[in-house]
Amino acid sequence: MVKYGYILLIMAAVLLLSACGRSQKGYDRVISDAERVVESHGADSAMAMLEQIDPADMKHDSLRAKYVYVTALAHVRQNRSMVGDSLIGMAHEYYRSHGDLQRSMRCALLTAWYRFWTDDTPGAIAMLDSLTRLEGVADSLIVEPLRLRVLLGASQYQGEDNIAPAKRLVEVETDSLRRMEAQYCLVSAYEYAGCMDTALVITEGLIDLARENGMGDKHFIFEAERAQLLSELGRYDESNKAIDEIFRKAPGNGASYILYMFKAFNHFNKGETAAALRHLSLADSLSAELGHYEDMYYQSYSRVLHTVADYSANGKLSLSLVAQNNNRQQEYFNRLQASQWESERSALKSESRSLLRAESKRKTIVILVIILVSVIVTGSLVFIIKRRRRRELEGEERAEALQKMVDEFRNAPKESCRDSDTLRRAMLQQLGIVKMVAETPTEQNREMLRRISSIGAEIGDNLVNWHNLYDVIDNLYSGFYTRLRERYGELLTEKETQIIVLMAAGFSTKEMSVVTSQTTATIYVRKSAIRRKLGIAEKEDIMAFLRRELAG
Repeated sequence: MVKYGYILLIMAAVLLLSACGRSQKGYDRVISDAERVVESHGADSAMAMLEQIDPADMKHDSLRAKYVYVTALAHVRQNRSMVGDSLIGMAHEYYRSHGDLQRSMRCALLTAWYRFWTDDTPGAIAMLDSLTRLEGVADSLIVEPLRLRVLLGASQYQGEDNIAPAKRLVEVETDSLRRMEAQYCLVSAYEYAGCMDTALVITEGLIDLARENGMGDKHFIFEAERAQLLSELGRYDESNKAIDEIFRKAPGNGASYILYMFKAFNHFNKGETAAALRHLSLADSLSAELGHYEDMYYQSYSRVLHTVADYSANGKLSLSLVAQNNNRQQEYFNRLQASQWESERSALKSESRSLLRAESKRKTIVILVIILVSVIVTGSLVFIIKRRRRRELEGEERAEALQKMVDEFRNAPKESCRDSDTLRRAMLQQLGIVKMVAETPTEQNREMLRRISSIGAEIGDNLVNWHNLYDVIDNLYSGFYTRLRERYGELLTEKETQIIVLMAAGFSTKEMSVVTSQTTATIYVRKSAIRRKLGIAEKEDIMAFLRRELAG
């Protein structure tokens, strides 16, 4: 039974090891597939694949870094909160230390995104600036950090600080549409820097480019931007004409409320309050058809204009109008903050669920391993106990049989003693019995050997009858003991003679220790003494020397 227990244990260990190996390789394969899916704009599918993985099961830093990297990349492509991607910095350090420039740059970009999502936009911009200043890096790796740098700069209303990154982005963009978008970001940078003339020149170039390439939507956006820039330059009449031209080309456009509001600004700045209020009223009526968030965005501008109009009419400011506008902005901010908190809570809940699943899985594995080991150990113990008991019974049976033989010998008629004595010596003083006890020196076997050896002679504290054993050696090995005593009897002690006799019979050091009732260390010491006394070299075999010397 123990044989099958060992086989089961080995199979279980192999299965556990192979399963562990397969899980790591399987995880790597799943993550690699998810990475390819993300790059193919399948972020949702990639996340579904990554959800099959328990991060706590990953054993290697390379695997953990890859998982964190692909997960964060999928979140960016989904435009989801990255609050839960706090380990992306670890992945960045791993790839940077291992010389993987492409993934290191990607992870640095994702780290900047993480900082943006955790309300550290200045920190994100600083990190992106350090990336875009790296020397010897291909434009293909710089372009994504530059795009994010310019977008975040625009979100912070940066002017001078955003001009250089926007210019470089225009240079490195290879796609014509993306280059046009980069130029539009450059317009915003110049506008925030107060360089309206430069912004206008670039915008007019974009208008021509959009017209030549038949980009109607882009053409409309750039025309509206031009009207706004003309207004900022104080060229109100030109701005109004530009807006009228847009209405002529696209009378039912979806941004009419914004264009009417621009005209209201222009008339207010010219001191034409009535015309301003008329256009503001048109903008208000169109905004009523907008969605909630678009209407809130429009109201943030229109309420300022209404406050200005109220001041122009009454010569005083209305606190209620100012408060309404501020409350709307506060409401919008609170909604955004609540949305961010909800995203953070969702990320933390997801992380907690993953940890709980991992903990549950670990407990299950531990319990299964404990059960398996308990079954195997219990089975092995039962088998060992049964085998030991069986050997004890066999020993008892042998002892009883030998005792029966002894009793029969003692009770036999005297005239048959000679033949019985010969039979007894042939059966009981066989060398194999002594060697069997030496190989399995249980107390049962020792007692059996003492009882056998004591038949017909006193053995004292010895385990065997050495006189009879010497006779056996002489009979089996051509008088070896007699020749040994004749040649070296005066040099060797009795214990040393016993050791040589047992060596001649093929006993091991451990077996000699049992038969002579000495420790193995003492046996080694006596062997050294034998070598010294007989002049045997250290590396020469003792028995080979004696056979050669005693042969003559």
